[in-house]
Amino acid sequence: MPRKREEWSVERRINMNITTEKITAAARRLCEAPAPSGRECAAYAAAREMLSPLGEVKRTPLGSLLCCVNEGKEGAPHLLLEAHLDQIGFIVTRVEEGFLRFSKVGGIDARWLPATPVVIHAEKGDYPGIITSVPPHLAGDGADHSIKIENLLIDTGFTAETAAKLFAPGDIVTFAAKPAQLQNGRLAGPALDDRIGCVAVLAAAEEIAAEKPDCRVTVMLSSMEEVGGQGAGTGGFAVMPDYAIAVDVSFGDGFGCAPEKTAPLGGGTMLGYSPLLNRDLTAKLKELAKQHEIPLQHEPMGGRTGTDADELAIAGQGVRTALLSIPLRSMHTVAETIDPEDVVNTARLMALAAKEGI
Repeated sequence: MPRKREEWSVERRINMNITTEKITAAARRLCEAPAPSGRECAAYAAAREMLSPLGEVKRTPLGSLLCCVNEGKEGAPHLLLEAHLDQIGFIVTRVEEGFLRFSKVGGIDARWLPATPVVIHAEKGDYPGIITSVPPHLAGDGADHSIKIENLLIDTGFTAETAAKLFAPGDIVTFAAKPAQLQNGRLAGPALDDRIGCVAVLAAAEEIAAEKPDCRVTVMLSSMEEVGGQGAGTGGFAVMPDYAIAVDVSFGDGFGCAPEKTAPLGGGTMLGYSPLLNRDLTAKLKELAKQHEIPLQHEPMGGRTGTDADELAIAGQGVRTALLSIPLRSMHTVAETIDPEDVVNTARLMALAAKEGI
C-alpha cells in the first residue's frame, strides 16, 4: 500500500541520503515490469505506486506519467525531470506452424538473439518462448550464417493448432530475464535502459519533495522513447517547463570498446554537450557537481543526442534542456549493466539543481 506523503517526509528527514541499496531495490522493481514501447502499462503501474506519495499522478494520452512533486513559490522557475519508461522488445508478425515470426520494437542487434528466453504477452495470458533459428549444422554448405531478424522464430512449444488459437499478429514479446546482482554492487539485466534513469528521477524527486525548494518541480516518466520520443515530445507540450533535465543511459566501458566513445562504470554521471542542449543549464550542473564533489564525466555530441532531450528542447516555443546519462554496458541486450553509484550521483545532482536554484 502506498505510503502517505507525511510518512515519506518523516523518513526523508531521518535519512536524507540517496543510497545504492534503495537504488538497486527500486531498479529491480521497475525492471521486472514488462513495458515495450507503446505498451508501458505494467511499468506505469509500478512507477505510479512509487511516485504517488509525492503528488497527484496523471497520465497523458500517449501514456507518459506526470507528477508535480513540488509546487514552489509563485514566479519561480519550473523544472522538469524526465526519463523514459519504455524498453526494447518485439511484436509478433505471423503465427507459422506453432512458431512465431516477429519484428523488433526499438534498436536490437539480431546477433545475440538466438536461444534467448522470451515472454509472449497474448490476449489470454503470458506464455514462455525461446528465440530459435536453423542450427548451423543443418544450414548446408555455402549457406549465409549471418543472423537476421527475418530468419529467427519464437518456439512456443505448442502445436500449430494450439498456437494459432493463442497467438496473433500484434502480440508483444519481452525478454524473460530478470535483474541480477554482480560483484561490486553492480546490477545487470534487461530494461535498465531507461528504468535506471527513472529510478534516478524518482530518487531526486523524493529529496525535492522533502526539502520543498523555491522552484516548481514536475516529474515525467515518458513513453515511446525507443521508437521516436513521442511521449516526451507531447508531454513537454503538456507541462511547458522553463527548464528540463533529461536522464538516459549512454555507452559504458567494456572489453573491446573504444575508450574515447565510452565512459567508465562508477566514474560518475555523464553530462551532455550538444548544440541542442542549453549551455547555461549545462554549465550550472557542471558547477554544482564541482562544488559538491559529485563525480562527473563529459559527453560531447555534434548534433542530436538520440534521447528524449531532443524532443523536450523543441516543445512549444522551446525548453532549455540539459542531459545527464548513466554509463551502461551492453546496451539493448538482456545484460545491460550499471553501477548504482552513478545513479546515486545523478539523483544528487538533480536534487541540488532544484534546491540551489537554476
